[in-house]
Amino acid sequence: MSSSMPDIANHTTAQTEGKLDWVGMSNIEMPLMIASKGESQRMVSAHINAFVNLKEPQAKGIHMSRLYLLIDELSANGVLNFPSLVTLLDGFISSHHDLSDNAKVQFNFDYHLRRKSLISGKLGWKAYPVTIIGRLNKGQLTVELSLNVTYSSTCPCSAALARQLVQKAFAENFAATKQLDHQAVHEWLGTTEGIVATPHSQRSVAEVKVKLNTNIEDFPITSLVDLIENALKTPVQAAVKREDEQEFARLNGQNLMFCEDAARRLQHTMNLADEDYDDFWLKINHLESLHAHDAVSVTTKGVEGGYQA
Repeated sequence: MSSSMPDIANHTTAQTEGKLDWVGMSNIEMPLMIASKGESQRMVSAHINAFVNLKEPQAKGIHMSRLYLLIDELSANGVLNFPSLVTLLDGFISSHHDLSDNAKVQFNFDYHLRRKSLISGKLGWKAYPVTIIGRLNKGQLTVELSLNVTYSSTCPCSAALARQLVQKAFAENFAATKQLDHQAVHEWLGTTEGIVATPHSQRSVAEVKVKLNTNIEDFPITSLVDLIENALKTPVQAAVKREDEQEFARLNGQNLMFCEDAARRLQHTMNLADEDYDDFWLKINHLESLHAHDAVSVTTKGVEGGYQA
């Protein structure tokens, strides 16, 4: 004699009736093949959140295993790109056609890129935290790509104050009445007494989120990283030799920026290069070395009805 296993979610009613905005799973760990434009497909270790709404107030719950198995199929046999993300969301809803009309999935992973040093040309790996979020709400599709880029920022105010101290030290060591000795000045500039003060700089993070348009195939991860790093000019380095470190110091000195400067520079660049996205949101974080707090600027593309700061 055989007996079927009970399906409580399918054959019982809710203890208390009500619709639910999201029901699902978070922090699912799976490997995924990622398709980034201009790069070969590569495996990443992803943490995934998967949800649907529960529009039927009397239903006991959703079928979480159906969401999991759809993600597992993508992990085992597919590649995550724009079309497969849309197919996954369609599957979430079609597997819950009587319960749900709104689906959301989020992928969090580090994407590694080989980056070349500034002068020596040495290559090293850099990891970029990436989040991809897809949502299909009553047939309305939204796909967002967000990532973080770390860079160095040197304070313009601190640089000006440091220069003033250098000038003061020069005036004290080489009085105006003295005949300047070129060699002596040259040697003095190479000492800690000559460069008596240096400006403060800090590790900084640009958080960028874009709303992707629907005509793309692969995710523009690398192109967005390149855009941000080229705009800010002082991304943190991977492999470095002394000549690379010296060039990094020069770039910091020639690209002084408050958080406002960095935000406006990046905003301008993203407005000129938006073929893959319809809207953007960005947050500049200067993790202060002078203060115990951070300096922050937030801005958007300014699309009506789009991202809000």
